[in-house]
Amino acid sequence: MQKSGIAGGPEGVVAVRPRRTANTLFWAALIPTAATVGGFVSQYPYGMLWVGVLIVLAAAAAGPIVAGSAWKRAGAATLVGFAVFALGLFAGSNLNETYLKQFGESTAAVVVEAGQRVNGKGDVRHFCRVLDDAGSRAELGDIQNCHGQFATGRRVVLFKDRLGGLDPWVEAAGDRAVDPVGLGATAGLYVLTAATLLYAGLRRR
Repeated sequence: MQKSGIAGGPEGVVAVRPRRTANTLFWAALIPTAATVGGFVSQYPYGMLWVGVLIVLAAAAAGPIVAGSAWKRAGAATLVGFAVFALGLFAGSNLNETYLKQFGESTAAVVVEAGQRVNGKGDVRHFCRVLDDAGSRAELGDIQNCHGQFATGRRVVLFKDRLGGLDPWVEAAGDRAVDPVGLGATAGLYVLTAATLLYAGLRRR
């Protein structure tokens, strides 16, 4: 005699499909969103870099575990792992630039000192010390778009966070245009991650 219930028969299939779809949509939205948020959080000072990195690492671990272990899609798990790492990297810098240049307050400034430091690992880190027209000083680095392109005495423009959380973004001029390539890469990686998880979840074994 055939047993009836949730796990068997047409009624079981109908009952399982909505739950599977909802579960898949949950992970497909959560993983790329967490990586994006982690990348942006890493742009904040006062140790928030490590908080953002931990969020990205958690997303990069959870995505492959769900796709590979729970859903038995090894190829999707591998792709999600790489895509999440890349998304966290691209999202941080590009969202930081976009937010500050679109919503920040622009202030003229001058570079009073520019140079580079070498840390214990031999990595080169650029810095720019700037003085704005209001008399405020700030030291900016690679995260704030100081990559050694500004000489001492150069006039620049700072885009300041109106909420005071982020360090200023420095540019040679007051153009608020953002990098379309960077934003496109960020959006593409987000879609790639979400679509891969969606496919893996709906085609799980």
